[in-house]
Amino acid sequence: MTFFSRLKKSRASIRQLTLSIYIFSQSLLNKISINKLTLIGFTFVAMPLVMALLFGANKVSQLAKQSTNAIYHVAQLTQLNSKLDDTIAKIERAASQYIVLKDDELLTQFGRHQHLLKSIIRETSTKKQDKQLKELLILLHFESDRIKGVMLSNEVEIMSLAQIQQEFKTLHLINKKLEKRSNFVVNQKVSNIQHATEDISNNILERLYIIPITLLIAGIFIILITKPLERLTDKIKRLEQGNFEQEINLHGPYEVMEIADALENMRQRLHALELQKSSFIRHISHELKTPLAAIREGTELIYDNSVGPLNEDQQEICDIIRTSVNRLQRLIEDLLDFNIVLDSTSLNGLEKINLSTIISDVCTIRKLDIKSKSLTMKCNNSPYYMYSNSKQLSVILDNILSNAIKYSPIDGNITITYNSSNECITINIIDQGPGIEPSLREKVFDAFYQGTAPINSQIKGSGLGLTIVKELLLRLNGDIEIIQAKKISATNANGTCVSITLPNSQKDNE
Repeated sequence: MTFFSRLKKSRASIRQLTLSIYIFSQSLLNKISINKLTLIGFTFVAMPLVMALLFGANKVSQLAKQSTNAIYHVAQLTQLNSKLDDTIAKIERAASQYIVLKDDELLTQFGRHQHLLKSIIRETSTKKQDKQLKELLILLHFESDRIKGVMLSNEVEIMSLAQIQQEFKTLHLINKKLEKRSNFVVNQKVSNIQHATEDISNNILERLYIIPITLLIAGIFIILITKPLERLTDKIKRLEQGNFEQEINLHGPYEVMEIADALENMRQRLHALELQKSSFIRHISHELKTPLAAIREGTELIYDNSVGPLNEDQQEICDIIRTSVNRLQRLIEDLLDFNIVLDSTSLNGLEKINLSTIISDVCTIRKLDIKSKSLTMKCNNSPYYMYSNSKQLSVILDNILSNAIKYSPIDGNITITYNSSNECITINIIDQGPGIEPSLREKVFDAFYQGTAPINSQIKGSGLGLTIVKELLLRLNGDIEIIQAKKISATNANGTCVSITLPNSQKDNE
C-alpha cells in the first residue's frame, strides 16, 4: 500500500479522533479550570508527537542493530575468504614442494597447514552462517581430508607435480564457490539494510499525518479556551456601552463562569442604579419645573409692569431674576434631555439615514442662532447613506454645532465636512473661534464644566452638551477629538475642529 493510499485511509480515523476529542473536551469544559484545560490540551498535543518520536527512535535503533550485525557478518566473510585462500595456497605449495624435494619437513608443513584449514572450517561452521556456506565448508573439509589421505599414502612417492596439482583442482573449485556464495551473502546483507532504510523512511513519512492531527487538536483547545474569553469580552463591552438590560449567562471553564457571575451581579446593580438615576432625574426635574413655572410667570408679570410700574432698581433686579429663572429652566431641560438620550433603550434599532440630511436638519434647528451672528455655513451636501441611530446622531451634531456657533465671531464661517474609509466615517465641524487650550481639551467633556464664555454671548449653556456627546459616541462605538483647526484647514489659524469618528456601518451608498 502506498503512502498516499494509507494517508487517505487514515482520514476517517482522523475525523473520528477529532470528533471524540471535541466531545470529550466540551464535556470537560464546564467542569474544569483553565489551568487544567491547558494541561489537558498540552497532553493531547504532545502525546501523538511523543508516540511518533518513540516509534522513529525504535525503528532507527532496529536499523542500527541490523546494520551492525550485517557489518560484522560481512567482515567475517571477508576474513574467511582471505584465510581460506591463503591457507589453501600454503597447503598446495607445501604438497608441491614435497613431491619435488621429498623432504619430510615439507610434509610436516603440509600437515600443519591442513590442520589450520580444518580449524578455520570448524570455527566458521559453529557460527550462525548461511546454509549453503555451511554445506560448502563441509565439502571443503571432506576434500581436504581426501588430499591429506593421498599425501600420507604410498602412492605419493610415484606422483608427479602435475598429478598433485590435479588433486587440488576440486579443492580450488569448492573454494571459488565459497567465495561466490560469500559475495552473494554480502550483497544480500547490503540489500536488506537498504530495504530496511527505505521502509523506515516510508514509515516516518506516513507518520507525518500526526502533524495536522496535533495542529487540529491544538486549534480545538485554543478555541475551547479563547471562545469563552471572547464572549466574556463582548459582555464587558456591552456593559461599557451602558447596555445593562441583557442578562450575562456564559458557559465555560470555572474561572470564566466565576467572572460571568460577578459581571451579572454588577450588571444587575448597575441596571438598578441606572433606573434609580433616571427615575430620580425625572422626579426631581418635574418637582423643580412646577414651582419654577410659577416663579417664571410671576417674574414675567412683574417684568411687564402688569402689576404696576417699577422703578429703575426694581427693573434691574427683576431682569436678574428673569435671566436666572430662564437659565435654571434651561438647565432642568438639559437634565431631562441628558436622562433621555443616555437611556439604554434609546440605542435599540439602527436605521438607514442620509448623513447630509441630518446635518441640514441640525443647521435648520440652529438657523436663528446662526442668523443672529451672521455666520456662513459651509456643509458637505453630497449624499452619504449609513446605518445608525438618527435621534442620537442629531443630538451629537446639534450640541457640537451649538458650541461652534457660541464661540464663532460675528460674520465668521463654520465648516462641516465628512469623509469615509472601509473602517469608519469621520465628521469634522470647524469654527473660527478662539480655540481651546490643549490642557482643557479633555476637561470640556466633564459634566457641568463650562469654559470661559465669549464676549456678548446670547447662548447660555449648562455644561452638559459635550458630556452627552461623549457618552453617546461611546455607546455608538465612536470617538471624539478636539484639535486645532489649522491642522484641517489652513485658513483657520485659531479655530477649533471637533472630529467625530463613527464605525462605517454603511451597507449601500446610493
